[in-house]
Amino acid sequence: MTLNPSINQGDILLNKDICKIFKCAPQGGMRKSNTTNTLVIISDHTKSLYEDRWKGNIFHYTGMGQIGDQSLTFAQNKTLSKSNKTKIGIFLFEVFEKGKYIYQGPVKLIGKPYTEKQLDKNKNSRNVWIFPLSLNDGFSAPAIPEEVFINKNKEREKKSKKLSNKDLIKKLENAQKKPGKRNVLSKQYERNQDVVELVKRKAKGICQLCGKKAPFLDKNNEPFLEVHHIKWLSKGGEDSIKNAVALCPNFHRKMHILNLDSDRKLLKKNLLCITSNR
Repeated sequence: MTLNPSINQGDILLNKDICKIFKCAPQGGMRKSNTTNTLVIISDHTKSLYEDRWKGNIFHYTGMGQIGDQSLTFAQNKTLSKSNKTKIGIFLFEVFEKGKYIYQGPVKLIGKPYTEKQLDKNKNSRNVWIFPLSLNDGFSAPAIPEEVFINKNKEREKKSKKLSNKDLIKKLENAQKKPGKRNVLSKQYERNQDVVELVKRKAKGICQLCGKKAPFLDKNNEPFLEVHHIKWLSKGGEDSIKNAVALCPNFHRKMHILNLDSDRKLLKKNLLCITSNR
């Protein structure tokens, strides 16, 4: 009989909680427990040695072994490869923030494991085993908050910057050409389109930060500018003409990446001048 862990998809557990529920070891990405007849699989995106990824509803999980070619008969690689015959319960967790294990649900092997090239711990190319896993019936593909998704990519960016050109080229030679896909929960604000329209009209095609003309005309033959809130809506800013300016795409990105105090002061000053003159 398969263990019912009595946890819900999306629950965040600590490592000690996982050990207590599944009676498994506290280390490793594949933790077998003979006591509960389970295999806990952890995909830790903060370490990023392995290239685990979702493609639609299928999770492609990299097997055990950090140095050299992996073996399908090694430790829990063997356990997972034979899981459909042994009927062991398999439970998937993902980690996007150190120490926080997000439960994604029970999974099963839905196809034959296959090999691909990845770099090992010593940055040498090697063969790894990839296990295609699907969530059990009654569970849908998990979605993660947009903030978590963004932070995950930022961590990957940091690690890429630490690699030499040689290592980057070597890694890209082995990389999957088709990107993985996953559902992301995004919070969107219902912005007042009257504010957007009036702000753009007042700008008259001129970026209110760099002072230059819009870089191009859109399909309606109008100057392409983007409306930016000086105090971001996510920080409690108002969706009003007293807090909104029209920016060219370049300087709009600058505000979202740097958000310099000097630029905010300049925008407020320019906004005040436009308001007082009209």
